[in-house]
Amino acid sequence: MAPTDIEIAREANLAPITKIASKLQIPEDALELYGNNKAKISNEYITSLQSEPDGKLVLVTAITPTPAGEGKTTMTVGLGDALNRIGRRAGICLREPSLGPCFGMKGGAAGGGYAQVVPMEDINLHFTGDMHAIGVAHNLLSAMVDNHIYWGNKEEIDVRRVQWRRVVDMNDRALRDVVSSLGGVANGFPRQTGFDITVASEIMAIFCLAENLTDLTSRLENIVIGFTSDKRPVRAGQLEAHGAMAVLLKNAIAPNLVQTLENNPAFVHGGPFANIAHGCNSVIATKAMLKMSDIVVTEAGFGADLGAEKFFDIKCRKAGLKPDVAVLVATTRALKMHGGVARADLDAENLDAVKQGLANLDQHDENIAKFGVPRVVGINRFTGDTDAEIKIIVDHCEAKGLPVRICTHWANGGEGAEELAKQVADMLDNTTANFKPLYSSDKPLLEKIETIAKEIYRADGVKVDKKVINQLQDFEDAGFRDFPICIAKTQYSFSSDPSFLGAPSGFTIPIREVRLSAGAEFVVAISGDIMTMPGLPSKPAAQGIFVNDEGQVEGLF
Repeated sequence: MAPTDIEIAREANLAPITKIASKLQIPEDALELYGNNKAKISNEYITSLQSEPDGKLVLVTAITPTPAGEGKTTMTVGLGDALNRIGRRAGICLREPSLGPCFGMKGGAAGGGYAQVVPMEDINLHFTGDMHAIGVAHNLLSAMVDNHIYWGNKEEIDVRRVQWRRVVDMNDRALRDVVSSLGGVANGFPRQTGFDITVASEIMAIFCLAENLTDLTSRLENIVIGFTSDKRPVRAGQLEAHGAMAVLLKNAIAPNLVQTLENNPAFVHGGPFANIAHGCNSVIATKAMLKMSDIVVTEAGFGADLGAEKFFDIKCRKAGLKPDVAVLVATTRALKMHGGVARADLDAENLDAVKQGLANLDQHDENIAKFGVPRVVGINRFTGDTDAEIKIIVDHCEAKGLPVRICTHWANGGEGAEELAKQVADMLDNTTANFKPLYSSDKPLLEKIETIAKEIYRADGVKVDKKVINQLQDFEDAGFRDFPICIAKTQYSFSSDPSFLGAPSGFTIPIREVRLSAGAEFVVAISGDIMTMPGLPSKPAAQGIFVNDEGQVEGLF
């Protein structure tokens, strides 16, 4: 029987993190060590690199995800290892996993098979404490909002218009809507509020979009926590909260350095989800790795309609990044599901279903092309895939003139992605991206939402009630018209209905709520039934997680 992910990780021959740092020419005095296998890179050292030239930026994205799995993280790790194997100096940038999915239904998020970042257990659990710092900084502001109201409310915050909720890094549906400050006069003024999961926090978005500690502090100061009765925004700076929040984040903002199974460097830093947030690792980590490597491979969460769109329209727009190549990950299993096959029947060869599912791949490819970025399809081959199924995908892509390569990195590590690495390297050397965002910043907020819905999701339009339209107008009147849009939507469909697989048509995108993230500098539009606080499944993964007699974690992966 093939070894499990955790068995492979435990057998890894990890190099001292100082040796991994030396591959990036990071001196030891720029490291803050977390044991032998993890380190943070000092902000002072990163600042010293600003005059260095940038490497090339490669985005790994995917077709619409299914329960069968697509493997963006394994593809990112495998491609990074493969680029190093063919003699290119490459680094990897990934997001940090959240405890919510780890104990819910997704499990770990550090790759798999022989394409992993390690130490896997540490990365998937408390790691270097970044998630904790983000949650505490967020909840400090929550406490200071209620405290300000309690002690006289000098800024005249309308308690009905407080938009700053609380967060916890766990799936807990019972906390979605709560009433706080019950118990009498001494406990404050009761009001309806709720919790989001930490990865949906605006602090997480700010953390991942800030250029440095100074920019982070400025963005924290600009957070709008709510409005007065005459709809004037009230900011965190008016409550004098931003300084203390920055103190809580000053160590966390430094990127985390770990390694792949093949001892290549990886930054794992920041972790917003793409279905409820903007889905990209930190700008600081990406920009730092671009200064240290010739090629940087990074990923964006879920399918290209969510992760890649937000990577391009939010992260790249705000950070001035210009991606050079995009890798579109596809699997026969996911394509068969998009072609109508039930999950229980995926092991059987079904050529017609693969052909039907290719409509999903085509739509993602066409969408990425709208941003002016060259693409290559990476087929993440599973052991049960048949040659005939793989050939259908290859023939289809080649007929379109779309580069395509078969990858077996899960089973073979970097060696299994060498053909993809050679293709990516050739594209980096011989093609030029003409990157551009999907929409201009000066468009009205509602028009931006409609543009994403029509151009990326291929919806007929959006359904927005008068209350949401009025909120958007209030945001524009308050000076936030230039912000990009971050749509919170199911990851399982181009539509807002997760049962609409493939490349659906004839639907509208309902927008039930909009939230202002003034510090992160975008507007969140919440569609359909998507929740910014997920719930646990009927049998959460936590029920099977324990510490064995040797002190090792079991059941997490």
